[in-house]
Amino acid sequence: MKEVTIYDIAKHLNISATTVSRGLKDHPSINKKTKKKIVDIAKELGYRSNTFASSLRSKRTHTIGIIVPRLNSHFMSAAIAGMENVANEEGYHLLISQSLESTKKEIDNAHTMFTNRVDGLIASLASDTENNAHFEAFVNKNVPVIFFDRVFDNDQSTGIVIDNLKAGYEVTKHLLQQGCKRIMHLAGNTRRNVYEERLKGYKRALKEYHIPFDESLVQTSNLSEQAGTQAGEYILNMQHRPDGIFAANDICAVFCMLTLLKAGIRVPQDIAIAGFNNDPISQVVQPNLTTISYPGYEMGKAAASCLIDHLSGRSDMKTTNKIILSSELIIRGSSLK
Repeated sequence: MKEVTIYDIAKHLNISATTVSRGLKDHPSINKKTKKKIVDIAKELGYRSNTFASSLRSKRTHTIGIIVPRLNSHFMSAAIAGMENVANEEGYHLLISQSLESTKKEIDNAHTMFTNRVDGLIASLASDTENNAHFEAFVNKNVPVIFFDRVFDNDQSTGIVIDNLKAGYEVTKHLLQQGCKRIMHLAGNTRRNVYEERLKGYKRALKEYHIPFDESLVQTSNLSEQAGTQAGEYILNMQHRPDGIFAANDICAVFCMLTLLKAGIRVPQDIAIAGFNNDPISQVVQPNLTTISYPGYEMGKAAASCLIDHLSGRSDMKTTNKIILSSELIIRGSSLK
């Protein structure tokens, strides 16, 4: 596919190539209106600035773009370490960015990766991303894109996940087996596959134990420390408190538990608690937190291997749609009644 040049943009707008070049470099001599027209047409035509002249000759930058929601989670840092391990061995560099759970920032990050001519992209979606339009430029240029953990629920893209439904079911079933009859679920944004599937697993276990699903026992949040504290305060003010809590991540579970413990609630005797992710914090808090072991490092390695195999012609993206890694329920003191 022919690369778009500044001459194509100039022809399109009926202006000189020099003006286009200056407009793209944000030169002060070009007015804002013209600059905007140039940038908009450049995006529309799929123009990529010639940042790496030498790599352009080889058509490779040996760079892999990574977009994650946040870098400050144990799971994400483990996943990136796994990617780095594989990438280094294969002679690739990583260009890492975070969307901070914002679709707008994710779109900007994707555009930056595209203009930096990454050879491939690995992404985990922001909580409010609704479509994959901002990844289409890569597909149109035959630049492979792989999603991990938070993926699109479609057959058009390769996704690397765990069976979140099964994991959510196992956690809830464990709480039910401990005698819990009123289990609260602290959920993440169910637009994302990971949180939607965990909620489905929770519902499936309740159904199996003939416990009617109660909408008021599901609280959705960003699962942060603050959200966990707020959930704990909310539970303390409930007239009919739950006897079990399944939180969709460990951070939220731990801060909810600390709030309850501070108020004199006994864990697990009064309320049994389980989280998700097996963050290091789950073993620091007392009692230790029951959780799901989530293989971040392995997931990162699998994503990078899958991408590099495709780039080197060892595999075809069209043959892989979903890679499911195994997870494991780890039972600790917080849920054992």
